[in-house]
Amino acid sequence: MKSPYVKELEANRNFTAIFLVRSKEIREKKTGEPYLSLSLSDRTGEVEAKMWDNVAEVMDTFERDDFVKVKGLIQVYHNRPQLTIHKMRRLEDSDVDFADYFPASGRDPEEMWRELRAMIAGMTDTHLRALVDAVLDDPEIASRYRKAPAAKQIHHAWLGGLLEHVLSLCQLCHVTADHYRVDLNLLLAGAVLHDVGKVYELSYDRSFGYTTEGQLLGHMVIGLRIVGDKLRGLPDFPPRLRTLVEHMIVSHHGKYEFGSPKLPQFPEALLFHYLDDMDSKMECMRTLIEHDRQIDGHFTGYNVSLERTVLKKAKYMSNEADAARRSEQTPAERASAERTQSPTAPAPPEPSRMPHSGPKPVPKEASHPLFAAPPAQES
Repeated sequence: MKSPYVKELEANRNFTAIFLVRSKEIREKKTGEPYLSLSLSDRTGEVEAKMWDNVAEVMDTFERDDFVKVKGLIQVYHNRPQLTIHKMRRLEDSDVDFADYFPASGRDPEEMWRELRAMIAGMTDTHLRALVDAVLDDPEIASRYRKAPAAKQIHHAWLGGLLEHVLSLCQLCHVTADHYRVDLNLLLAGAVLHDVGKVYELSYDRSFGYTTEGQLLGHMVIGLRIVGDKLRGLPDFPPRLRTLVEHMIVSHHGKYEFGSPKLPQFPEALLFHYLDDMDSKMECMRTLIEHDRQIDGHFTGYNVSLERTVLKKAKYMSNEADAARRSEQTPAERASAERTQSPTAPAPPEPSRMPHSGPKPVPKEASHPLFAAPPAQES
């Protein structure tokens, strides 16, 4: 097992570890000499890194998505951990266990898949159930559906994230359909099919990105293609019901500025948009709190997707409880407690080498056996 992981790195400690290079920039110091600005990651998170010395020896020996072994020191800069690299070298893929470097759902994908198929089996509209089954019965789509992330970085951005997101949406559909007196079958079909195009839009065999098809078309157009292909095998599928399903796909982002070519125009489409938006934002907020790299304070760094900082409520309430306990102590007890504490003051990085880039979001930590086989190659 890999050690240490990103989440285990402690300030003012030297260490040697292996990471995946998520981004690489060669920059210039004031002296004109090059330095490296990197983002390094494993399955538990991401850390900014700088290499100031002996850069010319290594800067052309590795690229983004390579694995590197580094020796360095963790310091705190702008209230965030930053790694200063002393030595580094590129490793071959055979030298690492991929499961240590790519975030994955904490749930068993096969268990989630069985839960999803059971929900679909309970659909009472035979036409919609036949369509969803036709999509999920496709071996290539089924394999990719189990492994694909739901997004590149905004929400559920880990292997198995798409399936986890869709299963959550199906559960929300069951909760809300009766309350709003809408068609549960149509909601479930929308949940399963709205992001099915992401199995081909996103690349996820290394770090997450977009395929050429994904860049050119996007997941909505790809999703419509998949649905159209399966409907050719269902000649009795009602044409107007097909239009409703297609509208669920093209309207689920809810607004033109969010990439929807159409606004939701019937109750199920509108409800599904809000369920999808809520599920993605709640997971985005949970992940932001869990993996925020701010050392001090009760708030996370600013999140562009949520357009806000987020209160780390557990830390905030814990500090209040600690303050209440201290207020109940006698002066002698407080003095004794202070003597037993050993706070450390992190050393700042060298002033002449201050980085210029701002913080970046950190992906979700998780680990699970999703790595037995790589995703099927693009057809």
